[in-house]
Amino acid sequence: MQFLQSINDMLTEQLGPFGPLIVVGVLGLFMILVTIPIMMNQPEDPLKKLKRDMNPKTANKPKKEQLRQGGRNEQLEKFAGFLEPKDADELSAMQLKLRQAGYQSQDSVRFFHFSQFALGMIGLILGVVYVTVIAGDQDFDAQGMLLRVLGPGLVGYFLPKYWVTRRVEERRESITRAFPDALDMMLVCVEAGQSLDQAIVRVAKELRASYKELADEFEVVAYEMKAGKDKDRVLRDFATRCNVPDLSSFVTVMIQSAAFGTSIAEALRVYAGEMRDKRVMRAEEAANKLPTKMTLATMMLTVPPLLIILVGPSARGIMDLGNMGPGN
Repeated sequence: MQFLQSINDMLTEQLGPFGPLIVVGVLGLFMILVTIPIMMNQPEDPLKKLKRDMNPKTANKPKKEQLRQGGRNEQLEKFAGFLEPKDADELSAMQLKLRQAGYQSQDSVRFFHFSQFALGMIGLILGVVYVTVIAGDQDFDAQGMLLRVLGPGLVGYFLPKYWVTRRVEERRESITRAFPDALDMMLVCVEAGQSLDQAIVRVAKELRASYKELADEFEVVAYEMKAGKDKDRVLRDFATRCNVPDLSSFVTVMIQSAAFGTSIAEALRVYAGEMRDKRVMRAEEAANKLPTKMTLATMMLTVPPLLIILVGPSARGIMDLGNMGPGN
């Protein structure tokens, strides 16, 4: 008891009268953050798996639905109500955004919301630690206290959303850069006698070394076509996932070419030429923007030193004359 009393006195002296409660709260949050990953990494109970297989509702599920749900994380399934939006439209929009960022997992939405919760809690803990331990000797008003405690929590909460948005933009730019080369390669394959399906498989294989993002998308298209999904639907989903205007136009050209019975090779040849011209135009546009971007940096880096060199001696001389006074 004497040991606990000494710890209590030390915490009260360092953190104030609420020091023991603050330490207990921080330890509780830390234990929660440690326990959740351990719970999610636990293997599934064989008895629960057997009961689920013997359950008539689960046994009577269509085979397609069982395969679709088979890759899901069973530990995350327990927190589905907390980690997934209740609205179906909101859930579909979140799944689409994560797929556009390159996260194709079935549990991507749950991992996204779990990361928001975990990073938000970690930010709150860091804010409390900063206020109570690092800056414990400083007096903060209520607004300053809330800003320093809730600020890191809000930053941690919105960090996954910012990361996904950046990933979407980077992936879109990567696909835009890779698409003209992919079209040229696809044109060569089609003119060599391969079908569009075989050309997509070959392009996905050859592009992986240079453009992994577009190769992954072509692989998804190839697998969906092999599975028997309607080709028009596969191509439209492909354009939706990539969210690239050039690729959407390509999908429209392919669908119209198949609908009107025109040559796919001819359509690819014309569109590949347009994509090459557009890539040159993008390069010229970036080159034309470069002088404007360099002007500001040049002014910031050259004008202040130049002013110091030119005006500095004169300013120093004026200050010396002022210090000498009228009598001197």
